[in-house]
Amino acid sequence: MADQAAAPAPRTRTSLVHTAWSTLWAHRWFALAVVALLGLGGWQSVRVMLGPAIVVDQVQRGDLVETVVVSGHVETPFRVEIGSQITGTVEDVLVLEGQRVIKGQPLISLEARELKAAVVQAQGQVAQAEARMRQLAELTLPSAKEALRQAQATLLNAQQTYDRTSQLTNNGYATRAALDEAQKTLDVALAQKRAAEFQVFTASPGGSDYVMAETQLNQAAANLDTAQSRLGYATISAPRDGVLITRNVEKGTVAQAGKALLVLAPAGDVQLVLQIDERNLGKLALGQTALASADAYPDRRFAAVVSYINPGVDISRASVQVKLTVKDPPDYLRQDMTVSVDIEVASRKDALELPVRSVHDLTSGRPWVLGVKDGRAVKQPVRVGIRGNSHVEIVDGLSAGDVAAPANSGVVTGQRLRPVLP
Repeated sequence: MADQAAAPAPRTRTSLVHTAWSTLWAHRWFALAVVALLGLGGWQSVRVMLGPAIVVDQVQRGDLVETVVVSGHVETPFRVEIGSQITGTVEDVLVLEGQRVIKGQPLISLEARELKAAVVQAQGQVAQAEARMRQLAELTLPSAKEALRQAQATLLNAQQTYDRTSQLTNNGYATRAALDEAQKTLDVALAQKRAAEFQVFTASPGGSDYVMAETQLNQAAANLDTAQSRLGYATISAPRDGVLITRNVEKGTVAQAGKALLVLAPAGDVQLVLQIDERNLGKLALGQTALASADAYPDRRFAAVVSYINPGVDISRASVQVKLTVKDPPDYLRQDMTVSVDIEVASRKDALELPVRSVHDLTSGRPWVLGVKDGRAVKQPVRVGIRGNSHVEIVDGLSAGDVAAPANSGVVTGQRLRPVLP
């Protein structure tokens, strides 16, 4: 009887297991949800205990360059205003705005009929003065010398006649009247000789006639030079190589002396003119190198050197004017073209550097970072050096390999976190 009573028990347990399994299978989605919730809760518990995973920046060694980035425009060191030296009507304009010209190239021609007539008149005056000089040399002076030789001969004859008459008078063979006549003839001959000598002197170099003729020739030559110069002013030429950037004249315009008609940007060195925030003034120095690019050609960079720092500050803009010289300007540069310039103001070799995004209060004078210690964020003061475009030099407070949480990570001091390197 005992054996008969105990026999049904195994069937009851099997039935219970089968029933439980059937029930679980019938509610399998609910069971899976419960398991998932339990797993999520466990994972959240671990996350709360260890903190969120945060991508951090690591202090590393590298070469760091600090630059001042600023925009400016292109200028030549100076510009030449080209105008007329005389008043006249413009006959033709031989160049266009923006054209490249060379030294001596004609740019503008003025009406020059009166100027040409003045040159012809001056040339005639020079010819007359030269003829007067030739007349003195070829006719007047030789004639005067010949007259002097005749006067000398006449004087010699008169002197001999006087001497003979005087001897005869003393011997009683000639009268006093004959002696007086011989004396008169001698005086006349002497006067003629002196007059002939004077004629030779005045016609010779240094004499009055010669000096007057020479002066007239010099004056005529000077008048001719003046007339030719004024005729030359009728053609306005380029004073040097360059590019014409402004044209304020057209055919038929009455050009006034001293009024600018064209503006020339001379060829050669090119300057970049910048307005830099006065806060960067202490970083700048003459001779610093820079890389520049025109906004129209951003992929083409060229070298420049700081050549001028204005000693004054523009109070309205709180900026300082700085000029950079471009020794080898590219062909595509144009006057007043906008450029972007990176001036290298400092550099460090093998410096400790950290991305700028991980440094708080960088410009306040008391920068700090959120370091990681024992799984928590800790505030760590640092001392910084030069600052590059994306990294800053760490002078003190951190060592190579240390990490810091970026300022935009949302981490606060004391918070648990799991640092993850990028």
